[in-house]
Amino acid sequence: MQSQLENWEKEIIYLMAKKQEAEKELKAKEAELDVVTLPEEKETIESEADSISIEEIKSKITAAPEDFDWDADEKKFGNYTDSEREELEKLYDGTFSSITKGEIITGTVVNVNSKDVVLNIGFKSDGLVSVSEFRDTPDLKIGDTVEVFVESQEDANGQLVLSRKRAKTQKSWERINSALDNDEIITGFVKSRTKGGLIVDIMGVEAFLPGSQIDIKPIRDYDVYVGKTMEFKVVKINHEFKNVVVSHKVLIEDDLENQKTEIVARLEKGQVLEGTVKNITDFGVFIDLGGVDGLLHITDISWGRIEHPREILSLDQKINVVVLDFDDEKKRIALGLKQLTPHPWQSLDEAIQIGSKVKGKIVTVADYGAFLEIIPGVEGLIHVSEMSWSQNLRNPQEFLKVGDEVEAQVLTLDRDERKMSLGIKQLTPDPWQNAAARYSVGTQHLATVKNMTNFGVFVELEDGIDGLIHISDLSWSKKVNHPNEFTKVGEKLDVIVLELDVENRKLSLGHKQLEENPWDTFETIFTIDSIHEGTVIKVTEKGAIVALPYGVEGFCPTKHLVKEDGKSLKAEEAAEFKIIEFNKENKRIVISHSRIWEEARAEARVQEFETRKKEAKSASNAVKKVKESVEKSTLGDLSVLAQLKEQMEGAENKARKAVKKPASEEEAQ
Repeated sequence: MQSQLENWEKEIIYLMAKKQEAEKELKAKEAELDVVTLPEEKETIESEADSISIEEIKSKITAAPEDFDWDADEKKFGNYTDSEREELEKLYDGTFSSITKGEIITGTVVNVNSKDVVLNIGFKSDGLVSVSEFRDTPDLKIGDTVEVFVESQEDANGQLVLSRKRAKTQKSWERINSALDNDEIITGFVKSRTKGGLIVDIMGVEAFLPGSQIDIKPIRDYDVYVGKTMEFKVVKINHEFKNVVVSHKVLIEDDLENQKTEIVARLEKGQVLEGTVKNITDFGVFIDLGGVDGLLHITDISWGRIEHPREILSLDQKINVVVLDFDDEKKRIALGLKQLTPHPWQSLDEAIQIGSKVKGKIVTVADYGAFLEIIPGVEGLIHVSEMSWSQNLRNPQEFLKVGDEVEAQVLTLDRDERKMSLGIKQLTPDPWQNAAARYSVGTQHLATVKNMTNFGVFVELEDGIDGLIHISDLSWSKKVNHPNEFTKVGEKLDVIVLELDVENRKLSLGHKQLEENPWDTFETIFTIDSIHEGTVIKVTEKGAIVALPYGVEGFCPTKHLVKEDGKSLKAEEAAEFKIIEFNKENKRIVISHSRIWEEARAEARVQEFETRKKEAKSASNAVKKVKESVEKSTLGDLSVLAQLKEQMEGAENKARKAVKKPASEEEAQ
């Protein structure tokens, strides 16, 4: 019985080996005929092979006794030692390849249909990979070897799951990380444009190429790079988000660095080179000299003034420039363009001399004047004082602006120093030449307010003739703290000439002098100690401004604002005021409210004193008469008279005290 079982086991192993050989012959036959076997035919062939083997096995097993124990092997009833069993298992496992989930293995293409590519990886079953993962290899054929990623040894249908895409991605990540670690150059395909740069396909992994890392020069159109295969260096990898950043610019910079060293080593001041306009900024232009950049400053582009380099140069324009200076260490090169042409001062017309009239365009306006360009590169300064005969002109922008075409007269000229001063007012007659006849002292004129200061008003009588109205000459009666309380810029004012200085071009004017001085009349009205009604306008720390009759204002010191009840007058409160000071020259009136009731109270005290004095005098006369009568009295009346005398003396003392008291109070006041 035991020997029969051993024979059956050997027979089973033999049949299984025979089945594998049959399958290999079938696959080889299909490969030779280059015919894709339909799934139905393949299933039929496999079923027939399976059925033959099973029938043969069954025919052998049929001869087994009825009491054959099919579980004897599991129960370890077989007559195999452990070493023999292990050897048989190894022999069986050796017919298949050992694979692990997640590893990358190599498979052979055994079949290709419209949906899948069948791969033999030496496992117990073939693997299927979607044909869409082989779009990059349109020439794929049976017998080709490809690397695939083992996603699962067996899915729900018992099928081996493979992925070529994941294998490529994993290999690509390993290659990209190696390129970053070893600073290697890799090749990628520019797929598309995105915000701020380009998307690059590097062996199936998408990487970002920033716009600033495409080239050393600014890129205006990213689309020209789409569809190109380029070389890059990996500059950054984010393993958490699987992001890759690459650069093409660093490759160019590495090449240019060597070129820069060679170019700078051959540079000489004054050398003329050809370059290409690479970038234009507000302050100048960067010129590509064939591997190294130089700066052409805006002041070295043209002999004339320009607002922006774009007025003369444009991007990608080829020009000749001269080397002005360079720095070997920093590799900075200063270039010039205007130096290739003669300086315009050398070609300035010899006919232009001091006193000549020239025409040009205003190119710059500053606080101190304006520059007039006669020809490109030749400018003259028109100082603010030479723009107009008017002394009131303070800002050149009120007179000229950039772009104005004007005519001027040459005042000074220095060809060696290349300096020229010009004047505009010299083209018109000086209005001050005949000013003495037109503006004699006492004449009246209509003037225009041009400017105001704390001390007065500047007015213009005609173009070039200005005058000053001092703040004290604006009004006779109104106190003016600032001219803007009296007039405004642009208003017309009638003025009278007070003083004329033709040599120094000064004209003193007045406005109040057009009327008679009312203070001559006020002097007769606001006499000292006269009392007038007034209204407090404004209260300050020192006192109050009070409005008096006839539009006159008076000043009342703080101590003179006190009322009889002890309180002080407030703004908009009306009361009587006494004039205590009048100054016509300074137009000053000092008044007092307290003085009125204080003097009335003092007068009342004086009257009371006079009354008491009279009463004391009467009492003194009465005492005198009593004394005389006492002396004539008898001795018997002496006691009575003594009492009367005491009463009289007491009355006399009281009278004396009453007289002294008012006198002392008056002295105290």
